[in-house]
Amino acid sequence: MLYCMANLVQALAGPDAVVRAAHMELTAPTVAQGFASCVSAGATEVIAFPYMLSPGRHSTEHIPEMVADAARAHPGVSFSVTPAFGVHEKLAELILERAAVTSTPWPAGGVEAPDCCWHPTGVEGTCGDACRARQAESIPAAVQVR
Repeated sequence: MLYCMANLVQALAGPDAVVRAAHMELTAPTVAQGFASCVSAGATEVIAFPYMLSPGRHSTEHIPEMVADAARAHPGVSFSVTPAFGVHEKLAELILERAAVTSTPWPAGGVEAPDCCWHPTGVEGTCGDACRARQAESIPAAVQVR
């Protein structure tokens, strides 16, 4: 499914983006091979997205370290690593769709989606790096790597 998602993202991003799949362990292509493949295809910036539902050590430590290591072989190519999916309204909409439950689209009751943490405590950041309250404008809206 990783390759299916990479192809879907490529189709949505268009021809000016280079999208490649990579694995952090167990099988190829490795993160370093994926990074190199992007550069070979003309990328001057690589934005790595850990395709994981929740933030954890792989997405917050291991993958950023692997991407930084891969980048050393390509001086002049900038790079960043986005947060894992985390908590996002689009994922909640997908869950409801799969469960065949009708959702109330934003703006619900005329109110825009709040910039808040969805954890019951309401403590900002509890939902992880992708928490809506912490997102601001730091997460790229699209993968632009050329």
